[in-house]
Amino acid sequence: MALLEAEARWAREWLFDAALPLWWRVGSDPEGGFHEKIALSGEAVPAPRRLRVQARQVYVYVEAGRLGWPGPWREAAAHGLDFLLTCYRRPDGLFRMLVAADGTPLDDRADLYDQAFALFALAQAHRAGLGGGDLVGAAHALMDRLMSDLRHPLAGFEEALPRTLPLRSNPHMHMLEANFAWIAAGIADPFADVAREIVDLAANRLIDPATGAIGEYFDGDWRFSADTEGGVREPGHQFEWAYLLDLAGPLLGADHRQESQRLYAFGTRHGIDPARGAAVFALDAAGRVIDPRARLWAQTERLRTALVFARAAGDDSAGVDAAGIEAARAPFAAAREAFAVTRRYLDTDVAGLWRDQLLPDGSFVEEAAPASSFYHIVSAFAVLLRVATPD
Repeated sequence: MALLEAEARWAREWLFDAALPLWWRVGSDPEGGFHEKIALSGEAVPAPRRLRVQARQVYVYVEAGRLGWPGPWREAAAHGLDFLLTCYRRPDGLFRMLVAADGTPLDDRADLYDQAFALFALAQAHRAGLGGGDLVGAAHALMDRLMSDLRHPLAGFEEALPRTLPLRSNPHMHMLEANFAWIAAGIADPFADVAREIVDLAANRLIDPATGAIGEYFDGDWRFSADTEGGVREPGHQFEWAYLLDLAGPLLGADHRQESQRLYAFGTRHGIDPARGAAVFALDAAGRVIDPRARLWAQTERLRTALVFARAAGDDSAGVDAAGIEAARAPFAAAREAFAVTRRYLDTDVAGLWRDQLLPDGSFVEEAAPASSFYHIVSAFAVLLRVATPD
């Protein structure tokens, strides 16, 4: 759509010409897997490697291929997938949390958050034609183990075995994302049933009915934690959940648009600092700022959801009068604002890197660019490119 053509052009050039080549050339390790960070001067930073980073980089390069990047996206995705399957998969079908650069296990724990990203990477790779049928088997083995070991008696999953508290909504958000990825890949069993349960859990227990905002921390029976953690609301997660609940319609046939819109409204109404124009890290239950840092990932999640609502508004404006068309432009303005903020983080001396934390005084923390953010950037820019250049 013409309203976002300039933004889409910039995003495509930044991705195709700078970021994707850099994170393959410098961000990958020829011995296996991807580095955790690249310094702002352009060199890889040696460090132990989390499963979530390898899984996210698999997605990044699979998505790059879907977007038409002419670079070696298949080689890059396979590079990360091979390291993930070789070094992180435990004999029981679950995936360990952390390994050394040479693949030696450093932390053998298997928490729900990391299992969600393993499941997500398997879906993305399978959808791209990597790994053959083995990935479907690996995903089923992982889900079977989750259902047997981490099943929560009320709904959803435990954090880990043995049980740890508080329970968190965030790992379930990524489990929903992973199950949606399998549905999108054409394999619904058992992923559609798991996704429906998580959507119902969010709608009935995780979202505060008074405000429409989703909480972060819960007791063992899915009640908001009694301490101050129970009141924490992260704007970035309002946007992520809003995006996913909007997808429940086309993927599950379940209409949760009202919850999606309330989540987005809470995040934008309370979570955007007017001085910086950026989404802050955390609020309390009433919407007051308790952590004013503005992380990059929250800006990209705001952008992605704003784009989805802009696309819907554009579709709904067909055939309406001038007043209706003008009203439909407002979500596009919100998307442009979110893009402008996101782009500030990507303004680095070495093109293709980013800054992660914007402080209350408007300055950025000087630190290496974390690879984990690339997944957030690509997921937002992929929507931008598709909204701006629809089929």
